[in-house]
Amino acid sequence: MSDNKKSPLYVTSEIGKLKTVLLHRPGKEVENLTPDLMGRLLFDDIPYLKVAQEEHNYFAKTLKENGVEVLYLEELASEAIQEKEVRERFIEDFLDEANVDGEGLRQALRKYLSDFKNEELIQKAMEGIRKKELSNVKMKSLADLADNDYPFVVDPMPNLYFTRDPFATIGTGITLNHMRTETRNRETIFAKYIFENHPRFKDKNIPIWFNRDETSSLEGGDELVLSDKVIAVGISERTDAISVEKLARNIFKDGQTFETILAFNIPKKRAFMHLDTVFTMVDYDKFTIHPEIEGPLTVYSITKGDNGEINIKEENAILEDILKKYLGLSNVTLIRCAGGDPIDSSREQWNDGSNTLAIAPGEVVVYARNYVTNKILQEHGIKTHIIPGSELSRGRGGPRCMSMPLVREDI
Repeated sequence: MSDNKKSPLYVTSEIGKLKTVLLHRPGKEVENLTPDLMGRLLFDDIPYLKVAQEEHNYFAKTLKENGVEVLYLEELASEAIQEKEVRERFIEDFLDEANVDGEGLRQALRKYLSDFKNEELIQKAMEGIRKKELSNVKMKSLADLADNDYPFVVDPMPNLYFTRDPFATIGTGITLNHMRTETRNRETIFAKYIFENHPRFKDKNIPIWFNRDETSSLEGGDELVLSDKVIAVGISERTDAISVEKLARNIFKDGQTFETILAFNIPKKRAFMHLDTVFTMVDYDKFTIHPEIEGPLTVYSITKGDNGEINIKEENAILEDILKKYLGLSNVTLIRCAGGDPIDSSREQWNDGSNTLAIAPGEVVVYARNYVTNKILQEHGIKTHIIPGSELSRGRGGPRCMSMPLVREDI
């Protein structure tokens, strides 16, 4: 692998041997889900935390046994706020992002959070704060008193175990994303503090291709690094077209190796939430797909122009031809989720059968419950590391969604 100036980040493909990855083990934020809050917090069901943690432990163990360094979001975030000034600033930023405006409530929360050790503070920020935790606080303003029925003073962040979305590693930099929903946009504060303050990353001149203060949305599940020349980005339910354009302008300015960004216009619906729920790369010339995106589909190729401008070209073609053209392949194998059977593929797509995590070329991590798709992958020569996911999958995300690669080897 190239040292690339010893950057702590290096991702130039989807399939290069995975060296370092960021995960978040589900915590009490999942137990702060209730049926009434599922819509607001973007869940369709409530995972059983004990089993979800056991499944996640198995996932991490599988990665470690295959030579991957596993870092945890909660640990990096607590290490990033060691300095008193940084910790105090984090609390204020956290309260801002939680929209805590009432004078009495903000003062009470500031004091409440200040009493926690760093590790506990980060966990509490993630899990949310129930109103009863501040039962002895006398509220001082109308803003504090108005919403008496809502059980939280600060909402939990149950989606955090999907570390793919709040930021994404591309080349030696990141997109620090602006998420579509307020619920998930709050998650990006942890990455902000990690990259600005953690000894592993600060002062390393890590470029930011897209920042969380943008007004348009971009999410990591829509960002796929197909090669050191080509990036694919989904224009989806969660990512705006203008965000893809901003990303392209920034990344082309920096002297990275990337030459083309392919913007895939995919259906704007829940089952197709991100590009990686319908399309992932598993080998040099093999891809898992949901049959509905085979095409013909509209893809926009974005390339570097003169004087800082970009060139955008609309292409209408089948997926196979687009991949062959831009990746320089003579043949491409598209492995349909559950073989394309209308019932099996629909069921396994819902359970993220197309959402694989490649840990090396032709070697992927998959959920056990997608057994039809897994058998087909194996028949195509793909080595599958099968993990349990009955509870984890209730959050609508697979192994790729649950992982953010920080370093991969070149292919």
